[in-house]
Amino acid sequence: MKKEPEFNNNRICEKRILAIKDTMEILSGKWKFHILGTLMLGDKLRFMDLVREVDGIGSKMLSKELQDMEMNHLIIRTVLNTKPVTVEYQITEHGKTLSSVIDEIAKWGIDYRAKFHKKTEQID
Repeated sequence: MKKEPEFNNNRICEKRILAIKDTMEILSGKWKFHILGTLMLGDKLRFMDLVREVDGIGSKMLSKELQDMEMNHLIIRTVLNTKPVTVEYQITEHGKTLSSVIDEIAKWGIDYRAKFHKKTEQID
């Protein structure tokens, strides 16, 4: 009779795996990290500023991703009383807790490019 590994039955492991699954669902997609990273650097940004800053994203996809992130309390959407209507987005305090994760992803990506793509850019 084959014995199951102990770690699969551990409640702590189950909780950890569920947390990872939740995180991946909230942050899944091609654009969320890019949008969050841009908002972390730019404080408050308008919709069209984000379209320009997030290279390659279309307005429809940006709108969808922003709605998802707002629903998950990662960003705040503020409608300004202007004509035409202006909308600003900024990262929430909860969203800012992802700062260290985004920084580590950026560091990993820089290292990966240096090792495997031989494309390095000087980032100050």
